[in-house]
Amino acid sequence: MCDSCLPSDSSVTSPAAAKPARAQAAAAARAPSKSAKPVGPGSPKSPRILTTTVGSYPVPDWLAALPSEQGVIDATRVVFDIQRQAGIDLPTDGELYRFDVNHPDTNGMIEYFIRPMANVSGVVGRTVSEEFARHSPMGFRRKPAGVVEGRLGEGSLNLLADCQRAAAVSGGAFKFTVTSPYMLARTLLDHHYRNFADLTLAVADVLAAQMPGLPAACVQVDEANIPGNPADGPLAAAAMNRVLDAISPGTERAVHFCFGNYGGQTIQAGKWAALIKFLNALHCDHLVLELAHRPKADIDALKQIDKSIALGVGVVDIKVNHIETADEIAAAIEAVEKKVGAGRVKWVHPDCGFWMLKRSVADRKMEALVRGRDKYLGR
Repeated sequence: MCDSCLPSDSSVTSPAAAKPARAQAAAAARAPSKSAKPVGPGSPKSPRILTTTVGSYPVPDWLAALPSEQGVIDATRVVFDIQRQAGIDLPTDGELYRFDVNHPDTNGMIEYFIRPMANVSGVVGRTVSEEFARHSPMGFRRKPAGVVEGRLGEGSLNLLADCQRAAAVSGGAFKFTVTSPYMLARTLLDHHYRNFADLTLAVADVLAAQMPGLPAACVQVDEANIPGNPADGPLAAAAMNRVLDAISPGTERAVHFCFGNYGGQTIQAGKWAALIKFLNALHCDHLVLELAHRPKADIDALKQIDKSIALGVGVVDIKVNHIETADEIAAAIEAVEKKVGAGRVKWVHPDCGFWMLKRSVADRKMEALVRGRDKYLGR
């Protein structure tokens, strides 16, 4: 982002320090056990540390070769079943319906949210590309995901329909993911708002209107850009909280952070220590943090996270093909709890989504995640 796009202190109202009450009703329906019955933290049948995945799953070759609506439904059913057989407590739908072969580096995630919105043009020619390059909000993108030509609106965006489709074949409780409004705004070329803060909050309002009634046990907001831009923390938190606050009561609210996963590579510099104030301002129930591919010193910063926010820690590295052993997973969990205190870790998961790995690698990493969690808990 260029300096002119950074919001001034007066341009954004910082999120209220007081967080809304945690959704206690979600505890009974957050995550399935190995028997695929939905049980959650606090349930007698639930382990104190739950396993989950972050979002994406490798698109099956047969779906890529012959895509169809029925194929997506069948593949989503398969993805859920693979995760449940591996023992994952809270699976995701794999985000297969978001895949776009024209955007192989980002899996089509950005365009899935941006292009359906009202007053976003997908016409990106030479002039637009050159203007975006001068603006340079994202050095690794050569062109914007879209051009904002008027007031943003719902357009044809319908997250409820996709969540309902997943719910119909999920076989139990599951997680649904939504990309952060801050990250989406940075991919746009703005010809309407002419102010990055206004654009970001406008994107947030469109997404917030999609949140009520989503039939998922957990809704997760994904942000992979703020770690490299900590000065934008107040704006990003304000925008993300609009989305989080709109999620239906009784639904677990999660926020996922990583340092980028563009073509399987890290693209954001930074450290967790610079983001603590931002993390503590979020209206969420738990965090989903990249740690397996991070320096060990990053663990120290987790001690400063508000104890009302449960910790989810990445213990599976999705940027390598190495299959972690149960001992490695258990040791990674132990290292975090030694720093932050016993009982603070409530979730373990991969660092990010699996979309760029081979299915055989992703499947074995999920199995290792469960074995390592069980080994650490002595199950």
